[in-house]
Formats: sequence, structure tokens, C-alpha cells
Amino acid sequence: MNYAARTPEQLGSILKSCRTLRRLTQETAGSRVGIKQTTVSAIEANAARTRVETLYKLLSALDLELVIRDKRTDRTSPDKKAEW
Repeated sequence: MNYAARTPEQLGSILKSCRTLRRLTQETAGSRVGIKQTTVSAIEANAARTRVETLYKLLSALDLELVIRDKRTDRTSPDKKAEW
């Protein structure tokens, strides 16, 4: 399944949803890659304050990958304002 995270809040929610779908606790997900449960909680609550390295660790623990794509293909109008 693909998810589009256009804001840090959306990213945190998506990560939490993926973790719970995999039936992992925050502690279990974190222990897979050497990060604390409190760090997983912080990412899910406020991904904007997360180091990129830590984000990649959590993505790895959840067997996810980051995909970068051009947002312009999703826009209906060239004048649409960017969210971020």
C-alpha cells in the first residue's frame, strides 16, 4: 500500500498506523533497530523534530521505504499552493 505524507503530522500518523497494523508495540519496533520506545513515541507524535537517520531506522523496523516523487503530477491546477 502507498501512503502520501505531505506534512510531519501525516507522517507520524502513517508510521503509527503501519506499526499497529503489523501488531508491533513501540518498544518492539524500536528494539529492532536500536532506538528507545520514547523515541518511537516522539516520532509518531511529532515527526517534524525527528532526525533523518532516526526516521530511516524506524522505517527499516517497520519494513517500509521512503519514496520521493514529483508532487506536480498530483496537482489539478498549476496555481495550487504547496502544503509545505
